[in-house]
Amino acid sequence: MKRCPITYELCGKSLYSEKGLKLLSQNLNNLELLSYTAEEQRAEAMARSTKISVQGVQPKLSAVLNIKESKFDLVDTGGKYILKPQHHIYTQLPENEDVTMRMAKAAGIKVPLHGMIWSKDKSLTYFIKRFDREGHKDKVPVEDFAQLARLTRDTKYNYTMEKIVLLLDEYCTFPLIEKAKLFKLVLFSFLVGNEDMHLKNYSVIRDGDKIELSPAYDLLNSTIVLKGGAEEIALSLAGKKRKLTRKVLVDYFGKERCGLTDKVVESNLYALAQAKDTWFSFLKDCFLSDDMKEKYYALLEKRMKIIGL
Repeated sequence: MKRCPITYELCGKSLYSEKGLKLLSQNLNNLELLSYTAEEQRAEAMARSTKISVQGVQPKLSAVLNIKESKFDLVDTGGKYILKPQHHIYTQLPENEDVTMRMAKAAGIKVPLHGMIWSKDKSLTYFIKRFDREGHKDKVPVEDFAQLARLTRDTKYNYTMEKIVLLLDEYCTFPLIEKAKLFKLVLFSFLVGNEDMHLKNYSVIRDGDKIELSPAYDLLNSTIVLKGGAEEIALSLAGKKRKLTRKVLVDYFGKERCGLTDKVVESNLYALAQAKDTWFSFLKDCFLSDDMKEKYYALLEKRMKIIGL
């Protein structure tokens, strides 16, 4: 029995479950293989790199869903989805990012529609729907924190988590609500080994008259990819980037710097603890190799003990 890479449901001999296809579009009854190998996708990403507005370490492609022909088409402009193929050095990044984003959603962290699709060489490519696009042509106002801090891609690590809290005060309509979201996201990132949350991986989005944190993106367990990174957080917290403790993450960051009440802090900790069984279920069913699953399990259990979950 095959498992759907969009929903993780068993789907018999089909490549995708009906539910997975309907998540993409209610009018979609089939989805053809992406007509590029992983290597060809990386070559396309390099060739089109000056035309896509979303950059980063991972190769990225802009795409639209062609419902009439039941396939994803690569485009230079007007893309509604970002595609990320297999990396030529770091293994299983699509599988890693997909399960980590799924885990974030289970903890109550808002994420865009995402999943994986099969490419013509039978490799998996990660997709995520762009939250900065609306309708056919409209762009939703979004700014990442490097822009807000007036820093660049080259200086995206030259900041602290304490300063990020100040940016929420300056730019968000209801800062305290966003600080609670930030607190949960930071805890989650620590738990899952997402050690590369630099300034460009946080954004604010305008929703009508309200400015708030955007849905989360670029979440993955980089610790197991880098085989035990030296750092646990990209932007220093209490002057530290490693050997973080509950006292630093919960008491100092959550209560002191974010100004959250004990009730709000405990509510977020409870949400993370309640998601534990679902996380392990996702890891069991995900598309990571058994070796990578074991490393993910081990890190998650270790970090949960540190936080006291």
